[in-house]
Amino acid sequence: MRFRSSLLLVLFFLPLLAPAAPRNCLIVGVTDGDTLTARCGRIGAYEQVKVRIAAIDAPEKKQPYGQRSRQALSRLCYAEKAVITERDTDRYGRTVADVSCNGEDAGSRMVSGGWAWVYDYDKIATKRGGGLFRLQDRARAEHLGLWADSKPEPPWDWRKNQRHRESRWGKTRWGEGLF
Repeated sequence: MRFRSSLLLVLFFLPLLAPAAPRNCLIVGVTDGDTLTARCGRIGAYEQVKVRIAAIDAPEKKQPYGQRSRQALSRLCYAEKAVITERDTDRYGRTVADVSCNGEDAGSRMVSGGWAWVYDYDKIATKRGGGLFRLQDRARAEHLGLWADSKPEPPWDWRKNQRHRESRWGKTRWGEGLF
């Protein structure tokens, strides 16, 4: 009896432990260098999914290199079919996933082109065996993309500094600083 209840528990929770199956989707939007909008499913039953590419962090839109990073991801993925393998969900409700466009890993491509940092705090980056870190080191050594700047500001520092500036100076009702 005890064995049967244990087996039932395992069978019940097994789908929750298994990684999500890859989904074939069409990329219909590119927000920035690490975030896409995908249309998944079949005709008559499409689902629009906001996807954050796992293990990378690209410059924000208003940050230096932000627009160029977005353009690089657009050239690779926009209006293309993509394979999306879900890894997690972030605090904003976005799907965190590995994304492959035209058979190429989008995260690796963005890092190797110098348009995104490896997100050091991401357990997925560590699981990839350091391959993304090697790509980032090569892009930095070759001064590609944002590495043409001698000291590019990582997006996590830029966001923190923006929050600090906003809390220090306040915002008007139009979202601009007072000074």
